[in-house]
Amino acid sequence: MTRALTRDWTAICPLDRLEPDRGVAALVDGVQVALFRTGDELYAVDNLDPVGGAYVMSRGIVGSRGGVPTLASPLHKQVYDLRTGQCLDLPGVTLPVHQVRCRDGLVEVWLRQEE
Repeated sequence: MTRALTRDWTAICPLDRLEPDRGVAALVDGVQVALFRTGDELYAVDNLDPVGGAYVMSRGIVGSRGGVPTLASPLHKQVYDLRTGQCLDLPGVTLPVHQVRCRDGLVEVWLRQEE
């Protein structure tokens, strides 16, 4: 799949709009992204469930497995490492992750490049 890539960071929302351990969907250059805030960490992944094929990952369940921050799909409950996008339940399945940061109180995303 070819994507239009951001050439710079895209501001999404103020940090205080992200509730801890709850997802928010945002549209970044035509790509649906799911944002999560867990403790002091921010994560951004595709909102498209790679197994179920629906745009629902922002409604997933945030947790951890062995100290690894995770996201469980709300459809079939596959669990993904929020840092890498690797599925912890199905080898070879990944959820695309994106760069995310907080700058001057605003959450910003930079879409990852397709390889």
